[in-house]
Amino acid sequence: MIRVLLPGHLRTLAGSGKEVELEVAGPVTQRTVLDALEDAYPTLRGTIRDQQTKERRPLVRFFACKQDLSHQPLDIPLPEEVVSGREPYMIVGAMSGG
Repeated sequence: MIRVLLPGHLRTLAGSGKEVELEVAGPVTQRTVLDALEDAYPTLRGTIRDQQTKERRPLVRFFACKQDLSHQPLDIPLPEEVVSGREPYMIVGAMSGG
């Protein structure tokens, strides 16, 4: 099971707790995790990434094992710690402003 930590506004939309667990078929990549998340919680479609292009929304960031994965290709394998469930995959709502 893949553990995914969601920020407050996405928890509200999903009707979930801070952490959700997902079964991911095939290789565990950012794309397959996000696909599984959107399948399990359809209300999140379009909030994390654009529905047409599947590009990350500008104010959403992805982290795993203390590394920012936001600009990494979506199809590279996630770290073994995430695959094994020892570490979560984190979706973070970034702040902007001045």
